[in-house]
Amino acid sequence: MIAIIDYGAGNLNSIQKALEFVGEETVILEKAEQKDLDKYSGLVLPGVGAFPGAMKRLKQGNFVNFIEKFVATGKPFLGVCLGMQLLFEWGFEDQKTAGLGLLKGNIVRMETEYKIPHMGWNQLQIIKNDPLFNGLPENSHFYFVHSYLLGELTDDVLATVGYGTTVPAVVRKDNVIGFQFHPEKSGDNGIKLLENFRELL
Repeated sequence: MIAIIDYGAGNLNSIQKALEFVGEETVILEKAEQKDLDKYSGLVLPGVGAFPGAMKRLKQGNFVNFIEKFVATGKPFLGVCLGMQLLFEWGFEDQKTAGLGLLKGNIVRMETEYKIPHMGWNQLQIIKNDPLFNGLPENSHFYFVHSYLLGELTDDVLATVGYGTTVPAVVRKDNVIGFQFHPEKSGDNGIKLLENFRELL
């Protein structure tokens, strides 16, 4: 069973339906219960909104410690869009805010001559092979909606897209995974990625 964290900033229904479409049981977590850690084979942190407010709500819901303990079990943890950005050390949206610190790096405003927010379909450029990409067609496109991004190509970046600048699009360090795009809004390609995530459970 995959648990989806509800901290008031998530795109919950569509990610839940997509995970159920690939055959996974899901549950929405409105509060963190440490005793329930063993119930879940995977954890998903979705997100739509701003970095500071999201971290505030995660702390208020006691999710920060819950996430840390879940990651320590070695089971897969996936952050989507803002949820991916929250995996990193610092966010600079509106104000400097500490993130979950599970991955190294900072989240900064995108600098590009193109329109911001970055909204629409972009082709994924895989720079490191990973089981997450098994069976994915060449030149796969995914759907993005964001104005901030990981500000550097760290060792954990597996794939990027171009939008007048290089946008880190998929990150992974062991069992911590992040998608800057929305797989649940990315058609068959997004479903394939979620199927591959499920295979990690």
